Amino acid sequence: MDKKTQKKQTESPETGKILSKPRIFSGLTFILLSAVLAFSFISYLMNWKADQSQAGTMLDKTIKSSNIFGKAGDWLGNIFIFESIGIASFIIAFLFLVVGTLILKKKIFKPWKTFGHSLFFICWLPIFMGALTKGQGVLGGVYGYQIMDYLNSIIGAVGLWTVLVASILLYFILEFNLRPSSIKAKLDKINENTIGKVKSMIPDSNDDFEADEELKEETEEAAASRVTVSDITNGTSNNSINTMREPEPVSIPKGFPEVPVSTDIETIATPNHTSFEAEPREAAQPVSLNLSTKPIVPVSTPEEAFDIRPSAPSSVVNTAPAQENIKFNVEVAPVIDILDDSEKQSQELVEKHGLYDHKLDLAKFQMPPVELLKDYGSEEISINKEELEENKNKIVGLLKNFNVGIAEIKATIGPTVTLYEIVPEAGIRVAAIKKLQDDIALNLSALGIRIIAPMPGKGTIGIEVPRKNPTMVSMRSVIASQKFQNTDMDLPVVFGKTISNEIFMADLSKMPHLLMAGATGQGKSVGINAILTSLLYKKHPSELKFVMVDPKKVELSLYSKIERHYLAKLPDAEEAIITDTNKVINTLNSLCIEMDTRYDLLKNAFCKNLKEYNKKFAERKLNPENGHRFLPYIVLVVDEFADLIMTAGKEVELPIARLAQLARAVGIHLIVATQRPSVNVITGMIKANFPARAAFRVISSVDSRTILDSPGADQLIGKGDMLYFNGNEILRLQCAFVDTPEVERLAEFIGEQKGYASAFLLPEYVSEDSTSSVGTFDPNEKDALFEDAARIIVSTQQGSTSMLQRQLKLGYNRAGRIMDQLEASGIVGGFNGAKAREVLISDLHSLEQFLEDLRS
Repeated sequence: MDKKTQKKQTESPETGKILSKPRIFSGLTFILLSAVLAFSFISYLMNWKADQSQAGTMLDKTIKSSNIFGKAGDWLGNIFIFESIGIASFIIAFLFLVVGTLILKKKIFKPWKTFGHSLFFICWLPIFMGALTKGQGVLGGVYGYQIMDYLNSIIGAVGLWTVLVASILLYFILEFNLRPSSIKAKLDKINENTIGKVKSMIPDSNDDFEADEELKEETEEAAASRVTVSDITNGTSNNSINTMREPEPVSIPKGFPEVPVSTDIETIATPNHTSFEAEPREAAQPVSLNLSTKPIVPVSTPEEAFDIRPSAPSSVVNTAPAQENIKFNVEVAPVIDILDDSEKQSQELVEKHGLYDHKLDLAKFQMPPVELLKDYGSEEISINKEELEENKNKIVGLLKNFNVGIAEIKATIGPTVTLYEIVPEAGIRVAAIKKLQDDIALNLSALGIRIIAPMPGKGTIGIEVPRKNPTMVSMRSVIASQKFQNTDMDLPVVFGKTISNEIFMADLSKMPHLLMAGATGQGKSVGINAILTSLLYKKHPSELKFVMVDPKKVELSLYSKIERHYLAKLPDAEEAIITDTNKVINTLNSLCIEMDTRYDLLKNAFCKNLKEYNKKFAERKLNPENGHRFLPYIVLVVDEFADLIMTAGKEVELPIARLAQLARAVGIHLIVATQRPSVNVITGMIKANFPARAAFRVISSVDSRTILDSPGADQLIGKGDMLYFNGNEILRLQCAFVDTPEVERLAEFIGEQKGYASAFLLPEYVSEDSTSSVGTFDPNEKDALFEDAARIIVSTQQGSTSMLQRQLKLGYNRAGRIMDQLEASGIVGGFNGAKAREVLISDLHSLEQFLEDLRS
């Protein structure tokens, strides 16, 4: 270090650490500011009435200040004491001192503990002084008076003082550990120390002798009770153990003897010639290795080693006589009842009334039977060995022409596609086989060949070849399966069957949203009907609601019969199935409002998702008087998303993206379908929030990459042949077929039963175009709760309709009308989309004057 650097640094006399001059300057500056603030506050309190009137006359030389720091002191006192937190401002000055000492590395105060205590007193001391002085003077400041006045208006004077005293007592109990058990422990410790000091002052000549005698007796007893491990393992009798005086020491081996173990691996050699197996039921298995090893000789332990096997009751060693003088002092901690009053009350309600049953309103509702769906007969897969052998020979011959050797080939037959799995010979590159996709399709004369190289989790390369005679997968066969009937998924969706003829299901609540795409006539609408049918077969009307958007006006019109059971709509909507673009925008924004309302309910219930919330509500732990209710799942189904983007653009994309980002936890899930998966329809914002995607046959590879981020959908054969991407891997499925008459029978069966009075009503949404028509305010027509609502809005400084619903226990329509009156009267600003309205009145005092003017 050079001399120039040494001049800029000095050493802390307390810690011995070198301090730089900027650090010293900063620390002393904070300490000086602490002193300036403290003396300014003291001087302000002595002459606060005169100083307050002079606080705004900084530049007027004719007016003299009585503060020790002049007008600057008046200004500081007025800002910190009068307009803020009263005498708690001295804590601010103290914190400046603490920061200064920390910068100088003076460990006078414990930082985190000091800041924690200071924060407590800054929050509660102004309220306490405001309640003590009843708002007179400046000891509590504006903050203390406002909070005190707000609490006094809600819980009264007695409740206010109860809260203050309870908070102070709780602080001292936690800080000084004033619990009865800790106080008793401290008193006992003081008594023990006092008795010990008294005993130490009384000499006793026999102490050393008695101590030696006690030590001798303890040594003899320990020697009598000592038993060797070898005696225990050899089954020594109890009498011989008890009479032992000088036992042998325990001998434990240093290590186990080394036993040679053979690890020779015998591998089954793979034949060079091509073998072929047709497996109609099970997926192709990879080449197996038979790992044979010689028998391992068990390690023998000597007699001196521990025997950890459980012994018979007769061999239990009785060491009770040798343990007579040993005393055990066991303290059992008392059981503390941690259930609070609300949980006890909920348990009493459950014992009295049972768990809340959300199905009681439609207790006689019958789930649709499987017989409503058409039976297409046996769906057993027929094996055409000639077709399999022919395709096998063509694949092997073509690859051989391109110098690609095959070690093994197997086939797995699915409903519409046969999967040929090949194991290439050593040294063959995977890319060489992938390049031959078009050549294989030409050689097999197939509609579309899809090569999977390599197959996930297998050491094979898959070639999917369409069958000449595909097998139908009916909706009835998958609905009647035990896998679907016994599922415990929250929102089970059965798509169809996999390439290995297994039923494929997924949980919509875990997806959590589904993006579907496919060209016209390739099975996209049938796929939507399959999803809706599977949900209708598993969920009660109280558990599930659909919001259906159908720009084509004909695809989803079949479900209008179940409006009073499963559909949701806006309060002013005539039809539940939305076809008008403007109504689509209002519905999507209404769903955003419903999402925000549900998040508020979950926050107040301390729940993370809808399932936890409904469970808590069923256990009667949530009070319906506070706005809590059983929340059904809501599934938004959009049949043709491209048409909405063309007509509405960002007005549709933004609420869709917002719902996709946030609505999962509150039970709102999206199914968006389009026949034109271009980048201007399925934008990056949409794709990022739809991890689950289903692709039917598309026209080009570009469309396949748009929907799946990989090619393959352009090689599908149509008629329900689809690819499903769950975020990890792509699965080829045959979608279950459900015809229009089957959907009609299902809808009629549900619609003929008793339903709710109307469809599930979504929150009312007022568009920006209609916000300007609020009109003039008439005080004679104001709502009875207008003033109470105004006080809530001003005190919280949050113009939210949902908050008025919770605080005043109102419906959304009445709360919305009150909010319109507050806007017309000038208390809150205009509609601001998803954000809360701006509050135009700053405090309750100004509001009371405003309301008094309205009354007059």
